[in-house]
Amino acid sequence: MNIRTRKLIGTIALLLIAIVWSLTAMAIAQAPVIADSKWLQVVYYVVAGLGWVLPAMPVVTWMSRPDPQ
Repeated sequence: MNIRTRKLIGTIALLLIAIVWSLTAMAIAQAPVIADSKWLQVVYYVVAGLGWVLPAMPVVTWMSRPDPQ
């Protein structure tokens, strides 16, 4: 598979990861335990805001691999 195809597939995958992650994070944020505590909200939003990077890293690595010669 050439790099252009990998980048197209990877871009679509990254968009899906971002959409699913954000919708899931919003749903979890409505939990009464999180909604009642300001400190827990701060921690939750920091973790939820940065957490999508972990599943996205392998996709970006796969996308940027050079073409085989």
